[in-house]
Amino acid sequence: MKSLRDPKRRPTHPGAILREDVLPALEMTQTEFAQRLGVSRLSVSDLLHEKRGMTPEMAARVGKLLNTTPDSWLRMQQAVDLWDVAQKPEKLAGIKPIEAELLAA
Repeated sequence: MKSLRDPKRRPTHPGAILREDVLPALEMTQTEFAQRLGVSRLSVSDLLHEKRGMTPEMAARVGKLLNTTPDSWLRMQQAVDLWDVAQKPEKLAGIKPIEAELLAA
């Protein structure tokens, strides 16, 4: 399936979705959101300000609280993470693919 997203633009971080769309729609503060998730306000703040990624546990908590799936939050984070890696191809430059004959053996 072809994506309509511009590959030159960094995917939206899940914290940005929560910060810009979810919390305002719920009229909820970071503190209340953190309390409802059962995590520290600092954890929520770091996520919302994109200083940390969406972990599987946080995705499960957010998914349960918002009646969404953890998978959707993790896919958003995975897209960001893979895009970030792709921006530094020199980090993978020394890795040579295994030849097909070796894989078939």
